[in-house]
Amino acid sequence: MYDVAIVGAGLSGLALAELLEAQGQSVVVLEARERLGGRILTEIDPESGLAVDLGPTWFWPHRQPFVAALAQRLEIPSFPQRDTEQNLSLTDVDKGPQRTSDLPLHDGAHRLVGGMAQLTKALAARLSSTEIRLGHIVQALFNEGNHVRLTWCSGAGNGEVLAQRCVMALPPRLVGSLTFSPTLDRATLSALQHTQTWMATSAKTGVACASPVWREAGLSGSAFVTHEQAVLAETWDACDAAGDRAGIGGFVSLSPALRRDFVEGLPMLIASQLTQLYGTELETRVQYYQDWAAEPFTCSTADLAQAPDDHPPVADSVLRGAYWAEKLYFAGAETAAHDPGYLEGALDSAHRTALAIREAHERADLLSRPVNAASLQSFGEWIADQRAPGFSTYRATLSRSLMRQEREQLTQRALLAAAEEVFANALKQLGELSFDGAGASVSQGRSSLLPAVQAPFKPFLDGLIAEVMEFNATSCALSNFPDEHKPPREYVNAMLRDIAAAWVEFSQDANLLLLGCHGPDVSVGAA
Repeated sequence: MYDVAIVGAGLSGLALAELLEAQGQSVVVLEARERLGGRILTEIDPESGLAVDLGPTWFWPHRQPFVAALAQRLEIPSFPQRDTEQNLSLTDVDKGPQRTSDLPLHDGAHRLVGGMAQLTKALAARLSSTEIRLGHIVQALFNEGNHVRLTWCSGAGNGEVLAQRCVMALPPRLVGSLTFSPTLDRATLSALQHTQTWMATSAKTGVACASPVWREAGLSGSAFVTHEQAVLAETWDACDAAGDRAGIGGFVSLSPALRRDFVEGLPMLIASQLTQLYGTELETRVQYYQDWAAEPFTCSTADLAQAPDDHPPVADSVLRGAYWAEKLYFAGAETAAHDPGYLEGALDSAHRTALAIREAHERADLLSRPVNAASLQSFGEWIADQRAPGFSTYRATLSRSLMRQEREQLTQRALLAAAEEVFANALKQLGELSFDGAGASVSQGRSSLLPAVQAPFKPFLDGLIAEVMEFNATSCALSNFPDEHKPPREYVNAMLRDIAAAWVEFSQDANLLLLGCHGPDVSVGAA
């Protein structure tokens, strides 16, 4: 049995594998494709040696510290995207391209020498104990108590892998199409299905050229084409760092359906548009092309059905949590809290997940200590017994408000009063218990024991809120207050925000109590 199984050998999965190896974890990576990299795809032109990126092409060192640090650590040099001299605009197919300003368009973007695949190749080469299995398509995951069982199929047959923990480093929509037993909750499944896969419906081309004639003409290589017959929406200079190996890159403007219909004629159409932009002097040698919409391990049916955004928003925070009692996690670029969809987001998710797994491993050790197990059991039982007192406080507060003939926010104030009273008493209860936190780490100022203390509150709060809603719906006293009798969604959300604010305050105070039990040998971990 492995400590961790990672599904997906893109940048996120490989970076996570390296981080987990450093923790001493045994890791297996299952990748559906017969290659590494996921959406990172670099073709090397055999004649010129030009590296052609057909997936991620750029990173921004000034605002993407994870990628910049990784490239530096792996000793992969970078160079700025050519962004000088004049750009082109083609708005009318009959009038030809027009020269525009020489303003920079790429905001300080850099490319890697040898292409973005250098990142994943170098990471894979550094994995000394991780097992990587290509061509393994994961189909289902089963929570079997103290481990997760993953079933897969491959060209050689079917099989399964057992691991104490599992990380899905895939686009969320692909994760949502797998079988989970027991099934994931409705909110998580909804978040998976509604998280758009960045660039899933796009197509890119890279063209190796005899020489960079656009440079000789005083052009940057950047062009924007907006007329109705456009095949390429945008082009850029794709030469190597020295400019000795010439190339032009481009985003294909045709929809996935049109790309399928014109697939045989696309090379001619692309060459024709490049000639229209850069003249007959441009000698194109080899075209490289990648249609990500045709990749089943990138693009889902939901992605094809959705109009692409300029950039997907940050995914629902539920995708950054732990499931199945800290045995299941979601990683991948789309789950990141920062730069979702980008290489930076992929690395952000890898670091977040590695930290969560380290904390879970440490927490399992802490919870196995008898004093901690006994105190947490006592605390959990106490919280479970607070539903009746909490509801009693709610009813008493509500009655006082009605007696004072108050008419606004009756449920909101009474429910908050009940929650705050339980939180205050819980802190007193927590302060009377003993915990052994010796040797535990502190990440971002948080005790490793805090999640275990927080855990009993979810069923308590869910039950209390459900009881309040049921009471309100049958209360004669509230029948003349429609918003209190059957609170609309906006009102319920306002109540939940109040409780969340009180919950944060309780958690901060509880964390301070727990930090006091860590002792002088506590080690402070990096964020």
